[in-house]
Amino acid sequence: MYRQQILDHYKNPRNYGEIEDATFTHVGENPMCGDTIEMDVVLSDDEETVERVAFRGDGCAISQASASMLSERLAGMAVDELREMDRDDIVDMLGVDISPMRVKCAVLAEKVAQDGADIYFGDLDVDKTKTESDDADVPDE
Repeated sequence: MYRQQILDHYKNPRNYGEIEDATFTHVGENPMCGDTIEMDVVLSDDEETVERVAFRGDGCAISQASASMLSERLAGMAVDELREMDRDDIVDMLGVDISPMRVKCAVLAEKVAQDGADIYFGDLDVDKTKTESDDADVPDE
């Protein structure tokens, strides 16, 4: 069912852990599945580029592999690019067909990183990201 790359990132996650001097840290959950992701992001001095990312959390293979793969992809990315990512970018990154019920698992890390950036820059005021039915990018289960 899962492509080898997803299993590899699930069993051997990249950038798993904590960054003590992170520019921002944010947490999110998928209440329907029980996935949780917390991401630490370090921005460049001019705050325009993601320098480092670490994550920790628990959940299904798709959510954890997506967080691992995204943590690699974000390093060196412009913050504006991060903020413009969407569900299709994540599905393309994963390289497998994702059923509608698993999309929320797949996009959790993306939403956590985006919401963390939006909170840091003053564009959003939430304590925790949730992939819920009111999210236009994520279909209901």
